[in-house]
Amino acid sequence: MTLPFFVYGTLRPGEVNHDLFLRGRTRSEEPGRLADAVLYAGPGYPYAVEEPGGGVVRGELVTALPEAYAGLLAELDRLEEYAPGDPRSLYERVERKVVREADGVAVRAWVYVAAPAVAARLRARGRAIGSGNWRGRV
Repeated sequence: MTLPFFVYGTLRPGEVNHDLFLRGRTRSEEPGRLADAVLYAGPGYPYAVEEPGGGVVRGELVTALPEAYAGLLAELDRLEEYAPGDPRSLYERVERKVVREADGVAVRAWVYVAAPAVAARLRARGRAIGSGNWRGRV
């Protein structure tokens, strides 16, 4: 299933991993928001923690070029330290609805959210980013 990616941290345009992983491999990048999630500051990168009734995480919906999709998916899974079924994964890749800012339409996208153990630690003693925007970090 080829879905866009919702990126909210170091993969956003202007951030360190954008050029390393996405430059020249995307068809579009447009502002979006993920509801029912809280953004937490991690060691150098953020985590979206799913929280029904929680906040909104802001980022970009990135649509990969068809010929780049499979390779990009594998590279992003490695970057996010996600391995299906591995309890040591820092993130999980989940399909969620993300709202495009331009027109308010909800689209299905891959989102890397904090894995359950990481999410529990962040809820207990993490620092939430109230704005939901990694760029603001406030």
